[in-house]
Amino acid sequence: MQPIEIPVIQSYIDDHAGKPLYIHVETTNGAYATHRDPSFHNAGMFLRNAVITYERGVITGVGPYRIGLKLDHGWLYGEGLTDYEFAGEQLLIAGHDLEGRLAIAFELSPAPFAQGAQEVE
Repeated sequence: MQPIEIPVIQSYIDDHAGKPLYIHVETTNGAYATHRDPSFHNAGMFLRNAVITYERGVITGVGPYRIGLKLDHGWLYGEGLTDYEFAGEQLLIAGHDLEGRLAIAFELSPAPFAQGAQEVE
């Protein structure tokens, strides 16, 4: 992954507005937070392969960055984003803390993401 370049990300967002995309959003303050302080409340979120269509979107900030996508009935928003890469047509954006640990993943793709081991049945 490389540090976020706003024009590159904004171009992808603009090019895909109005088109159905699969999204993967995952946030965590992780087990690495609770093993250091057992009283710390661990929280996270996982959404994979939901289909969204947004009318417009924007990436803002001076680093870490924020992305907001305007949906028909609200907004999808992620913050703390630091790095990105492309895997074909997939835009993979992540936020890493100062120690390089993942805090947020925010990914968009015209095709479904591969099924992962993190799925709960």
